[in-house]
Amino acid sequence: MNPALQRLKQKIQDQKLDLLYIDDPNLIGYFTDFESEPHERLLALFIINNEEFLFTPFLEASDAKNVSTVSDIISYKDEETPWEIIQAKLKSYGKSFQKIGIIESSLTVDRYKQLLAVTNASETIDISNTLQSIQLIKSEAEFNKMTIAGKMADKALEIGANALKVGISEQAVVAEIEYQLKKLGISEMSFQTMVLFGDHAGSPHGTPGSRKLKENELVLFDLGVVAEGYTSDVTRTFAFGEVSSEIASIYEVVLKAQEKAQAAVKPGITTGELDNIARTVIEEAGYGDYFTHRLGHGLGKTVHEFPSLSKGSTMEIKEGMCFSLEPGIYIENKVGIRIEDCVYVTADGCIPFTTTRKTLTNVQSQKK
Repeated sequence: MNPALQRLKQKIQDQKLDLLYIDDPNLIGYFTDFESEPHERLLALFIINNEEFLFTPFLEASDAKNVSTVSDIISYKDEETPWEIIQAKLKSYGKSFQKIGIIESSLTVDRYKQLLAVTNASETIDISNTLQSIQLIKSEAEFNKMTIAGKMADKALEIGANALKVGISEQAVVAEIEYQLKKLGISEMSFQTMVLFGDHAGSPHGTPGSRKLKENELVLFDLGVVAEGYTSDVTRTFAFGEVSSEIASIYEVVLKAQEKAQAAVKPGITTGELDNIARTVIEEAGYGDYFTHRLGHGLGKTVHEFPSLSKGSTMEIKEGMCFSLEPGIYIENKVGIRIEDCVYVTADGCIPFTTTRKTLTNVQSQKK
């Protein structure tokens, strides 16, 4: 049995739930080893006492049976009504389902109503915190998969840097990165690849567009890949040519903030303390108002997991946790600089998943 599923079933028993319902495909993959994107069709994991069944579209049933650690696979065809089949399956257990566990943040209203109709539950419990606690500490197998994803993210940065030339658009660089990665066997990015030139990077979550690259400006890459179901996330800001001393100075502030926070990672420190370490560097340099987001976020099967490394947060860092460290300075219509590594916490520090150099690099001069 999948070890994460074993831990989940124990926690369900501790909470005295009659039934647990999960329909998030990423979580289903995590607990059953069956990775799928069912789109609008219903894919769900039901856990009842010490038993479980996986409910899949008929199109997915064969694949599920081949890879899932859950042996009881129930499927439905498009012309069938899935909730009628689920109701019949639940009746076969010969018990009532008064107290059921759900994930409030991802369960749609429609499916919530359908679930209540087939269970007649009188109480629903949000089990999001339980799931977060199970996913928080990564196993050796998860670490190995994330290491592969990190190496491929480094490769993506290399591809992107090599594609830079005067007049190329942000969109064209994104296309080149993703095309070359597909040729290397990477079929999915962790999120929409971000390539922003010069002043366009002044928006922390800018959208790549038709903006053309000019000489002597910065280029911000924020990207990640999915490898064996696990994500990576990295940000680097390169110089394309010579940049002004002011911009180079701002870059050094961000670099110092990132490296200082990363050097402080160890079991026992809190998420808020890490955020404060990076934030203090930026504030003392006079750019506090331009660091407008949290220091980082958890990482695993999805690119944004628990915990949040934000100002005032008190989560204690533990060995085996994985998260990003990504301070930035964003001056609207002028410049945006962010540097990010995601790390795995060890007994006395951390290991970054990405290793592309972080000192300010002039990629144009490297091509000459």
